[in-house]
Amino acid sequence: MQSLLRWSIENSSPQGGAPSASPPTAQKKLDPGIIDMILGRPDAELMKEDMAVAADAMKSEDERVAALDHLEMLIEHIDNANDLVKMNLWEPLHALLTASASTLEIKMQTLWVIGTAMQNNPSAQDAYLALNPLPTLISFLTPSPSSTLQTRSKAIYALSGLLKHNAPAVRALDDPNVDGWARLRDALADPEITVRRKTIFLLNALLLPTTPSPSSSSSFSSASTHPANLRGHTADASEPVHDNSHAVYINNPARASTSELTVSALQAQILEAVVQALTSPLPYGEDGDIIEPDVAFEETGVRLLHTYTVLCKAPLPEKERTELRAWIAGERSKEDEKVLVERWGLDTTELGELVAKLT
Repeated sequence: MQSLLRWSIENSSPQGGAPSASPPTAQKKLDPGIIDMILGRPDAELMKEDMAVAADAMKSEDERVAALDHLEMLIEHIDNANDLVKMNLWEPLHALLTASASTLEIKMQTLWVIGTAMQNNPSAQDAYLALNPLPTLISFLTPSPSSTLQTRSKAIYALSGLLKHNAPAVRALDDPNVDGWARLRDALADPEITVRRKTIFLLNALLLPTTPSPSSSSSFSSASTHPANLRGHTADASEPVHDNSHAVYINNPARASTSELTVSALQAQILEAVVQALTSPLPYGEDGDIIEPDVAFEETGVRLLHTYTVLCKAPLPEKERTELRAWIAGERSKEDEKVLVERWGLDTTELGELVAKLT
């Protein structure tokens, strides 16, 4: 600031009084560093620098993680997230997930950047999906020394950003080279309850229909969850498609429809695991010594079953119906129904709807 003040004084014309007898002097150029301090550097320039540091194996882990953390902050702005394509930064960013010089901390931070860039951003979803990232993202879900709780949690975050309201990406989970649905099923039994919670929440989000259901009063029923309605769009076919809006869903409504794909996957591979996770939950905790049900997981699991049976009108196999019927009856016998519906995040009507589907 002292440099800026000195430059201002030296290059100011005298105000008022007698004209200066001194001959005019050439105006000094302001140091570019001072200009940057005043105006700030363009985000695009900062993003390139962050990516360069993050990809430099000669930098320390702390430096690389700090660069990724700053990049994540910048791409919270949707315009900056879309600039990842223009600056060819998606490829080096994704490469950090498999690079031998990437530590677990760097991979975790990279997953965070990737997930943030795709949140409610179809343009970023398409750009990243073009790199065939699912085999890499899904690989992080298997518990191992190279996949900590933090990396698995951030992998679910990145998958959520890629899959939500994105039928082409959800369809790619069926690829035998990805085996995505089976990995998500296995994540419902992850040793860490945080991963289980995030997984069941993602499955329910993918299951939600994108058209209203006349059969239910549920607040989760969902014209309001359709992406085209998130920013007040109406179904005007003449509306131009903008990268930074959800108008893309108006030109291609099928893109947002992940419900049918998820129903099929649940029926083929996942329903039994969901019911088992609710009726006979596995222990969790650092030493695997917590045996009581997790309230957050249970609430989302019950909500998923209501979404599946009531909103999606999909059938449950007899074995799962019997197990759920007995479990709900047992819980009803232990707690007042008002307490139970509050615990499960339902109202009495919704609980009645679910129970009716189990008979």
